[in-house]
Parts: sequence; structure tokens; C-alpha cells
Amino acid sequence: MLTTHYLSGTPCWIDVNSPDVERSNAFYTGVFGWRSITLGPEHRDYRLCQVDGKTVAGISQATEDNPDAAWLTYFQTPDADAIAKTIEQAGGAILSPPRDIAGQGRMAVFADPAGARFAVWQPGANKGLDLVTDPGSLGWIELYVPDPVTARRFYEAVFGWSIADMPMGDTSYPVITPAGGGETSSMAGIVQLEPGDSPHWLPYFEVPDCDATVAIAQQLGGTVQAPALSVEGVGRMSFLSDPYGARFAVITSSA
Repeated sequence: MLTTHYLSGTPCWIDVNSPDVERSNAFYTGVFGWRSITLGPEHRDYRLCQVDGKTVAGISQATEDNPDAAWLTYFQTPDADAIAKTIEQAGGAILSPPRDIAGQGRMAVFADPAGARFAVWQPGANKGLDLVTDPGSLGWIELYVPDPVTARRFYEAVFGWSIADMPMGDTSYPVITPAGGGETSSMAGIVQLEPGDSPHWLPYFEVPDCDATVAIAQQLGGTVQAPALSVEGVGRMSFLSDPYGARFAVITSSA
């Protein structure tokens, strides 16, 4: 499970790119009950979304260079510059080279060989999200790619992840554990991409009541990509997109 004791290669930050920060802020605070604070015009009105004063996500303003509405997952790294070289050597692409964020840390954005975008975060004053797995916070992530085998090789080479196949019905589900993590530190899965879809990382947010959250999201302009369903031993989940098309999932995990 995710924790805020961040090992190298674990998800440590997440934000959504939006063409209208105010509207996205209204949507997500309405769906999850978040409160948000702005970092002001000097940081392009970047929003920190919080639960009980603990940061659980960010909202960033889209730019001409990065106009697409989408959630972006950041993985912890001790050295953003070194891992950028590793990612290029493994077949990934640098979309935004390593740069400092006002003393808070150092970040870079990449695409894996299939085109799925992700970022890395080298912590400075900002170590990462303050809360995960609790209601209103990040609980899981999944990678959707057309060739899971190639993706596994890439991410194992970049982050040193351990990826094991977990039986699930008539098929198997590759589960990712960070380097140095134990049996309880699984953090992500890999899913075969549907034809016609684009490769992406998908965040899951934990919620107290999946169906109620889906209803609120629809009322606020969100779209249901896949209706709520229950998975034995996992929980009840639904796949959604916000008013601008950024995709995410919500889950009420089994006790």
C-alpha cells in the first residue's frame, strides 16, 4: 500500500493540468471535499488541495506547451538529473528537463516508450504528499499500455521496481513494488490498454462511498467512463473524467 514514507520510485506527488484552474478547483473540492490554497500569481495560481490541512494533490494551469487536461504522477528520486539519463537510455523521452521549483525540490517530466507521461520529484523542502490511502487521498495508480511486457522492462530498468503477477480470475494482474519495499508496499498495477485508447497513468482516489462520489461528480460536470463495480477482496470502484477530460478513478476499498 502507499505510504508517505517515500522510498525511491514510489508515487510522492500528483497534480492535474487544467485549462481553467478555478473550475477544476470547484469540481474537485466538490467531489472530494477538499479545501485548497493558491500559491499566487508568481506560481501561476498553482493550487494545493488538502484534507484536514494535509496536502493530497495539486492543480496546475495548462500552458501552450502542455495544454492537455490530465493527471500527472510524480515518482520520488534522489537525483532527477541522473534518472533523466537513465530514462533516455531505457527508451523514454524527456518532455520537460530537470528544473528547480523555488527551493521546494527538483522535477522533470517524461514519457515512457509507449507514450504514457509521468514525472519525477527530487525532494527539497517539499518531501511529497502529506496524506495517502485515507478518504480523499491517493490510494493506488495503474499504468495502461498496449505492451505490458515492454513497459515492465522499462520501469524495472528505470526505478528498479519488482513486478509480480497476481492471479485475478482467468487472468493475472502485474503488481508493482518499489525497490527495497516489502510485501505490504505494493503501490501500482499494469493494465492492457484497450484498442484506440492512449497510454496513461491513472490515479485512484479513496472515497467513503463510491456510488455517492460518482453521483456528485456527474452533478458537477464529470463523466462516468465506467460505472461502479465491485471486485471481491478489492472494493467498489468507478472510472471518471473531470469536465475537461482528465481521467481518474475512485474506490471504496474493502475492509
